[in-house]
Amino acid sequence: MRVSPSAVLILSLLAGSAQAHIVLQQKYAPADTYYKAVFQVGHGCDGAATTAVSVRIPDGVLSAKPMPKPGWKLDIRSGKLKQPYEAHGKTVAEGVSEIRWSGSLPDAQFDEFVMQLKLPAEAGKLYFKVVQQCGKQTIEWTDVAGDDGAAPAHPAPVLELAPPAGAGHQHH
Repeated sequence: MRVSPSAVLILSLLAGSAQAHIVLQQKYAPADTYYKAVFQVGHGCDGAATTAVSVRIPDGVLSAKPMPKPGWKLDIRSGKLKQPYEAHGKTVAEGVSEIRWSGSLPDAQFDEFVMQLKLPAEAGKLYFKVVQQCGKQTIEWTDVAGDDGAAPAHPAPVLELAPPAGAGHQHH
């Protein structure tokens, strides 16, 4: 039996996503832009339904606005920013630090949790620490890969920021 290259690609993508349980749908974005973050929750915890998903907003993200989900309660927590910034002539010293949806997602189903972010101007990686709650059980998707290259047990979703458009091209 001959397998097409596109089938191999699809199978490899499915195999990779089967191991990570909460992932970003789009893993790359240009720095200093607005970005629609879609967190995919593939299943519950050991057969139990997901009852809450909390996403901590990484330092450097300038704003975060969640999309409400019908049937789910939304909780937005704010706090002091590590680095205040200027926007529309005003200093912004506080911002969204965590977004939490609570409701019920059966283990046999998947769903997406969405927010709009204003990304930092610098290229690099942003790690989103996500906590998945299934009744009394909690799984923290907060691990960051170390220098040894080993895959973490509970990886945090990561967004790779490319340099802002035009960053390498200047007119004199």
